[in-house]
Amino acid sequence: MAPEFLEIVPAKKVATEQKHNLAEAERIRRMVALHGSPLLILDCDAVRRQYRALQRALPGVDLHYAIKPLPNAAVVATLREEGAFFDLATNGEVDLVSEAGIEPSRTIHTHPIKRDSDIRYAMEYGCNTFVLDNPDELKKFIPYARKAKLLLRLSFRSPDAKVDLSKKFGCSQEAALPLLKQAAEYGIRVVGLSFHVGSQALDPAKHVEAITACATIVQQAREQGLPKLEIVDIGGGFPVDYVDDVQPINTFCAPIRAALATLPAGTRLIAEPGRFIAAPAMTAVATVMGKSMRDGRWWYYMDDGVYGSYSGRIFDHAQYPIDSLDFFGERSPSVLAGPTCDSIDVIEDNIMLPELECGALIVGRMMGAYTSATATEFNFFKKADIVVINERVGEDCDVLPLMA
Repeated sequence: MAPEFLEIVPAKKVATEQKHNLAEAERIRRMVALHGSPLLILDCDAVRRQYRALQRALPGVDLHYAIKPLPNAAVVATLREEGAFFDLATNGEVDLVSEAGIEPSRTIHTHPIKRDSDIRYAMEYGCNTFVLDNPDELKKFIPYARKAKLLLRLSFRSPDAKVDLSKKFGCSQEAALPLLKQAAEYGIRVVGLSFHVGSQALDPAKHVEAITACATIVQQAREQGLPKLEIVDIGGGFPVDYVDDVQPINTFCAPIRAALATLPAGTRLIAEPGRFIAAPAMTAVATVMGKSMRDGRWWYYMDDGVYGSYSGRIFDHAQYPIDSLDFFGERSPSVLAGPTCDSIDVIEDNIMLPELECGALIVGRMMGAYTSATATEFNFFKKADIVVINERVGEDCDVLPLMA
């Protein structure tokens, strides 16, 4: 009898998985043959799956896709058809949703710090809901008091998150009521509260803490006769699997759902998912340009690196599931380096790979968030092209025309 910790995998299942892997490898090779390398494959079906999963996990919450991690027209169009809302932060993002025909009423502008020209640009499009977190920002809305609606952003420090966004933005809980009073004196409408506990949060406890604090401030504002706070925006931070597994999204959101139920009846609930929707939607493919044996390990130099699609290794502190498309053969510790002449351009310095030849393909998974969005063309190595697949529901297409 086999030990309990060993999984007995039926031979039929193994054969099916190998067949699937070989079929996927062939599809990727065909795409590279047609479009070249480096390449990013954007799967709109993955966008749909992620959006629907979060929608099920947070019923009654209006999901505003945060465009920043993957500002792509195909993603916006896919989510438009899903009935999504959108979270904007810059004039370029305003342009993206405007060109996609998104109704301005389905957008909010969440950058806490804005130039007057940014406010006017968004309002000319029709987006009238903004975020602020300090008295100086509040004063910028005096000329727009008749049209603008504001959300006051609170800070909840979250050092366990990959990116602690409350380090840079958000006011303290103690500063909230004085700011609400100041807004009332100016005749500016603050209609709700917002927060963002940080990107890739691994524990929902910080969301729960923030929602509880918002409930307290809503009650205190009502007791002091301040205008009613009708909206609570719980931000993003919903985690996805990279190298390490995270909680399933329904499990992660269970305590959040319970906390949201304590808010006053009729409160409009908003979330700002970005990474959760974008990360699983893209696969990166790069080609080995050259190889060198250095200090007993093979170094493989690819045509994409940390200045390109793997920029998230630096900017986003992300580790991606990476492997060779040729996954057979004995593996040994290896190094994956990018194409530039900079020594910092190393993607993985201890990855187990079979011995590869020039022309071999390297595949990175979960490459949708903060990759192409932060890529550069440093050293004149061009950024990866993006190929969109499954742009239409029910489509089973290997390759569609290139989309930037």
